[in-house]
Amino acid sequence: MTETAIDPRPSTPLTFGSIAKAPTGVAGLDEITGGGFPRGRPTLVCGSAGCGKTLLAIEFLVRGATQFDEPGVFIAFEETAEELTENVRSLGFDLEKLARQQKLLVDYVHIERSEIEEAGEYDLEGLFIRLGHAIDTIGAKRVVIDTIEVLFGGLSNAAVLRSELRRLFRWLKDKGVTAVITGERGDGQLTRQGLEEYVSDCVIALDHRVRDQLSTRRMRIVKYRGSFHGTNEYPFLIDENGISVLPITSLGLRHEASNERISTGIPRLDAMLGGQGFYRGSSVLISGTAGIGKTSLAAHVADAACRRGEGCLYFAFEESQSQLVRNMGSIGLDLGQWVREGRLRFHASRPTLHGLEAHLASIHKWINEFESQVVIIDPITNFLRAGEESDAESMLIRLIDFLKTRQITAIFTSLTHGGQSLEQSGIGISSLVDTWLLLRDIELAGERNRGMYILKSRGMAHSNQIREYLLTPNGIELNDVYVGPDGVLTGSMRLAQEAREQAVATSRQEDIERRRRQLERKRQMLEAQIKALQAQFEVEEEEFQGHIDQEQAAVDLVRRDQERMAVSRQADEPLGPPTDGRTKGKF
Repeated sequence: MTETAIDPRPSTPLTFGSIAKAPTGVAGLDEITGGGFPRGRPTLVCGSAGCGKTLLAIEFLVRGATQFDEPGVFIAFEETAEELTENVRSLGFDLEKLARQQKLLVDYVHIERSEIEEAGEYDLEGLFIRLGHAIDTIGAKRVVIDTIEVLFGGLSNAAVLRSELRRLFRWLKDKGVTAVITGERGDGQLTRQGLEEYVSDCVIALDHRVRDQLSTRRMRIVKYRGSFHGTNEYPFLIDENGISVLPITSLGLRHEASNERISTGIPRLDAMLGGQGFYRGSSVLISGTAGIGKTSLAAHVADAACRRGEGCLYFAFEESQSQLVRNMGSIGLDLGQWVREGRLRFHASRPTLHGLEAHLASIHKWINEFESQVVIIDPITNFLRAGEESDAESMLIRLIDFLKTRQITAIFTSLTHGGQSLEQSGIGISSLVDTWLLLRDIELAGERNRGMYILKSRGMAHSNQIREYLLTPNGIELNDVYVGPDGVLTGSMRLAQEAREQAVATSRQEDIERRRRQLERKRQMLEAQIKALQAQFEVEEEEFQGHIDQEQAAVDLVRRDQERMAVSRQADEPLGPPTDGRTKGKF
């Protein structure tokens, strides 16, 4: 048996229930029932033909046998064991294998109205013996009776029928098995007899409706004794993996918020988002008119994720994979390399291919199959072609909750039509997203250019500027902001303003260079003057030093002559340096 494609991790049930419950193992059903069907009690599953009653019942048994080690007995009144085995084989349920393992017993009971002859008191004693034997044979914990109308269809005595119905439900309770009984919807009431829903502890109504040529199956818990439960209508799907119920609100708001930031792939946009880009696991809405560049911006995010080594799922509803890869190549993004390396996976289809719930289930399935950190939905407004706006909004709420629990960053693009207010998303999820990038046309001086601003970004300081951006061969480039008398300047007016500012800057630079040259000339002149004065000083110093030397030589000559004269006259001892501070000899 194959694994279910819907979230394989344990779901988050409503935790209000107080009675013991038997988990169904059906994706999403345990969430809205608060843990499963009432254990040891009967549950009635009713609905019109083709709504999925038998499949829900058999999956309840198969999941119980394979996931919870609870063997089950299936009492069939319409299909033989071979027919039932063959019918559910396409869903991955191998009933023959479970039967060999003593985990499942299918017992077909043939009842034909024409073969019934009422004689005396009618009762279900024979069925109880047969069912009791089957339960004891494999130690069954779960029982399915499909369908109750066939069992009682041949009886015309209403009093006996109602009495036996009550006895059947009481017998199942006394056996302590968790039972599922299927029933056909009656006219103006849940069941044909109008009694089954009163004697059941839990009643689940299934519905299969077609609107605007799109079919949707829905489920509602009509009653659940002793337990709180979800009361809304919940869409459910039947695909190759069985039934999956998609609750709208039961996922709650208990997801963790990451502090990690990831780049948008456009450095100047990262700068507008507090310098670091989006929060990981946040939801981002990119809205704007046709041709404004929403897909190009989303492609930048995909490219940045792949460059970080992360996985990215791109759900495209307007262009094929080949077309997207080609078109993004014109702005310098080689998405094909990431496809080849297995980091980027496209899923391109028209939104009318499935109903909204099928789209949601497909997205769940692909996310479960492909490990991705970024998911792009381009555009979400195309979901309006697959259902009403309220349905599309509900579907996106569930998708956002699902992605947040996985810490997956979600990028949604939204088409805004001409004449609409720019600050609306087309589908009312604007208040749910964490970051909203609004792309707009700026018409000025006979030109139409592109502008971008951040309408909101929770949890970070962000720019409030409207930035013009260009789609260039090197990707999206954000230009500097030029504000004129009439607002932000774009296009040729911005270029003219840039030229004027460049001329002013050039003039100032030339003035600076001119002043620098003047300063240099002054410096050189002063240095030359200093050198000349230095040379003159050296000449004069040399002259003065010569005079000083001559005078000193004359003084020395006079002193030596006096000394020689004194020696020749033997007048006194030669003058010498004083030894005690007093002068020796006399003149």
